[in-house]
Amino acid sequence: MMHGWVAYRYGDTTAKSMGRLSINPLRHIDPVGTILVPALLYSFHAPFLFGWAKPVPINMNTVIHNGGYGAAVAVSLAGITYNLILAIFAATLLPIVHHPESLLGIFIFFFLFWSVMINVVLAVFNLWPIPPLDGSQALHFFAAKMGWRGFVEAYEKIYPYGMIILFAILFTPLSNILFAPAEWILNLIMPGWQIILSIITH
Repeated sequence: MMHGWVAYRYGDTTAKSMGRLSINPLRHIDPVGTILVPALLYSFHAPFLFGWAKPVPINMNTVIHNGGYGAAVAVSLAGITYNLILAIFAATLLPIVHHPESLLGIFIFFFLFWSVMINVVLAVFNLWPIPPLDGSQALHFFAAKMGWRGFVEAYEKIYPYGMIILFAILFTPLSNILFAPAEWILNLIMPGWQIILSIITH
């Protein structure tokens, strides 16, 4: 949704006209990415769950025409920025219910805790410069803005193999390195998260 909202600020009405500037999750569900793939991974006891929503329709040509490649970078990073804002907001509220004394308090505590965890992990994951993740789009448009034509052309050749590369990384120790920034951010905004996670999982 945030990609569409930022694009709308640069004159692209595509997402708005298709009813996708909405917080209603039903408008963004992808039958395969939101339901089938996570269900299969869960059924086969995969070490992680992975999925996606329907891409928000954006006319990037309109965005670039009105705001240049810098605007395209802003649209690409909109989701990541929103994830981090939500994580910081939830982490700020968490100390208020750090010692819940009711079922409602426990629910709020878990809701805020997992809001921080999930949004930080999503932000870091989507920042990876691997197609089709947001980080790859941002890098692509940044390179175009800088006039690195050779890099852009070489980078575009990777796009057809992006999902293969992505899954290969997720199933190797390299993913631990690429997810390391998530731990740094969590340590910064939610100290003690590892202790809480250990208690919850055990």
